[in-house]
Amino acid sequence: MTDSELIVDLRGRLIESLDDFWDAVSEPCGLPEWFGRNLDAWSDAVETRGISEVIDRHDILVVHVDQRRLFGGHRREAGILAGVFDGERNRLILHRPA
Repeated sequence: MTDSELIVDLRGRLIESLDDFWDAVSEPCGLPEWFGRNLDAWSDAVETRGISEVIDRHDILVVHVDQRRLFGGHRREAGILAGVFDGERNRLILHRPA
């Protein structure tokens, strides 16, 4: 049996801030209206689980983003967000823009 993956492809989306990231992942990840839209809440959703039925139905969450704007440099909040992804059960994959 293979692990089920939830793949969220945000390439091509304009993500300049954490708010843009929350806007982009909310629907495909099934985040509830009351979701905190902060790094602690995101950590709970992807590590602890129990926040989103969509995420909880999958063994692995993979989020693809372009390596630009929020993820294009050395922005502190992007580094902290990336640190929430453990690289195994939850993966953030950066893609160089075409």
